[in-house]
Amino acid sequence: MIEKILGPRYDAYVDFVRVQMVKEQIEKRGIKDPRVLAAMRKVCRHLFVPEDLATRAYEDYPLPIGQEQTVSQPYMVALMSELLELKGTERVLEIGTGSGYQTAVLAELAGEVFTVEICPELAGTAKARLEKHGYAGISFSVSDGADGLPEKAPFDAILAACAPAVIPPALPLQLRDGGRLVLPIGPEGAQTLVRLRRQGGNISREDICGVNFVPMRTVKQ
Repeated sequence: MIEKILGPRYDAYVDFVRVQMVKEQIEKRGIKDPRVLAAMRKVCRHLFVPEDLATRAYEDYPLPIGQEQTVSQPYMVALMSELLELKGTERVLEIGTGSGYQTAVLAELAGEVFTVEICPELAGTAKARLEKHGYAGISFSVSDGADGLPEKAPFDAILAACAPAVIPPALPLQLRDGGRLVLPIGPEGAQTLVRLRRQGGNISREDICGVNFVPMRTVKQ
């Protein structure tokens, strides 16, 4: 294990690799928000992947986390976070807690983070991990992400880290005026990352790029 090989130099090595990840994988691909870049430099992705994959944590790929789920590639986490246009005071809902990596990045960027995960095992592991590493202000829910979290709405921003076939009707309705919803939609192999914005009674849609996410799991399937 590389941690044992490097000994006291391990932390410095990981910090260097993470800074290089941001520079080479994220900044060079157009992410400019300084707060997003700072969060990506700070949050240690190797803490949010299985131990046997820790040496691959800063590669430009999604990685499996169990339960047929993945942690998104670093660039996609940065892109989706930037699309939310967070300034630091917002209430944000995340659909798909997964390993907790995107959750941690959102916690660095927003005022309040609410996260929903349908798989109890993943939710429990992510909660323990996030609290261990100092993220104590996150609200967790084990429930169906397609329903959002109506009892805590409205939200300034919503991010889904899994892809429904179509946009769940409940989610745009839980945005406050001016709120943003960022999520992938469509079948596997033909998904599009979209951003919706609520203005008064209108919802506008912007297609961002093609993506490949795990499907959104729902109890309605």
